[in-house]
Amino acid sequence: MTAPEDFKTRLKIAKSKIKKQSLSNSEKRGSFMGNAFKLGTELVAAVGVGTIIGFILDSWFGTKPWLIIIFFFLGAAAGILNVIRAANRMQKED
Repeated sequence: MTAPEDFKTRLKIAKSKIKKQSLSNSEKRGSFMGNAFKLGTELVAAVGVGTIIGFILDSWFGTKPWLIIIFFFLGAAAGILNVIRAANRMQKED
């Protein structure tokens, strides 16, 4: 093989490797974004559900704002525990 043909062949191989790496990097970035969105959603959902439960119980028992405050903090604690558990699971998978 002549030098220009050899160079063209090596260039094609290098370009294909770079293309494969860039595709895998974009897939990893999407996976990280998905995990971050999942963790944020779990935390916000737990706080929201806790607050709604507190609001409903307050309206039934007429104890406003105490149960809202209590269940807000319970929801926040549950959300933080869920995020920690999910992060540990993700870390074990990697």
